Amino acid sequence: MDINFEYYKVFYYVAKYGNLTRAAAALGSNQPNVTRVMKLLEAQLNCRLLVREPRGIRLTGEGERLYVHVKAAYEHLTHAEEEIGRQDRADTGVVEVGATETALHLFLLEAMGAFRTEYPGIRIKVHNHSTRQIMREFSSGGLDFAIVTTPFEASESFRCDWVCDFREILVGGAEYKHLGREKVRLERLREYPWIGLGRGTATFELYRELFARYGMEPELDMEVETSDLLLPLIEKNLGIGFVAESLALPLLRRTALVRIPLDFETPVRSIRLISDKGRGRSGAADVFYRYLRGMAEKKSPET
Repeated sequence: MDINFEYYKVFYYVAKYGNLTRAAAALGSNQPNVTRVMKLLEAQLNCRLLVREPRGIRLTGEGERLYVHVKAAYEHLTHAEEEIGRQDRADTGVVEVGATETALHLFLLEAMGAFRTEYPGIRIKVHNHSTRQIMREFSSGGLDFAIVTTPFEASESFRCDWVCDFREILVGGAEYKHLGREKVRLERLREYPWIGLGRGTATFELYRELFARYGMEPELDMEVETSDLLLPLIEKNLGIGFVAESLALPLLRRTALVRIPLDFETPVRSIRLISDKGRGRSGAADVFYRYLRGMAEKKSPET
């Protein structure tokens, strides 16, 4: 049955007020038009919904049953419109952000803390995955923007803003302190157990290229999905692995970890803020995006 939704809207107000004139005023219409719509709705439903009385109207049994459903549907839609309308405001709404573990700890956590103080009405939902997973979710429209670590592949329609650089270092638990006495050739470490992000991640591909320069293939004894799992496993002496230097520093100071110096420098990586040039954002998402860009610009060596 294909009935114009406007008919149900008119019926909602007629049933709510119990008066055709008051319903017409609420709708910005007039009584004859409201009466006409009610007759059309009754004709399409093939039943009587209203009974005129001296002081207004009352609903028939069919009208009462219909009103229960129309009231729930109409008020649900109204609430949805209000929620979407609030999201367009700059000081309220929900922002969906994708972030790798490294980006989260090196940049986003600090940014969210400061932002929340200034904009308490904006909620931030963080989707924490690998760079490739986040880029897939962002490309499909599931995120407002993304904060990921290089390397990654991005569409030409994406804007990639630099946030900060970082370098990873090779570390092991306390039992590997004998490896921290002097610079080590990568080939010498072939016999040791390795822990790292698994195949299919951008980090794995980065280090596979690095190992290939020395005629080696990375053989991981333990593969993890996100980098936050690396440090606990390495600290427990389950293997050695590359981690962001700034994240390892607290454990290095406590001698819970030892730095394993290499006879070469690991590649510099960076964190990037990814947005879609052709996609609009809610007011809340735009405020948070501009806030993050502002923080990144402050970190820039050019400023």
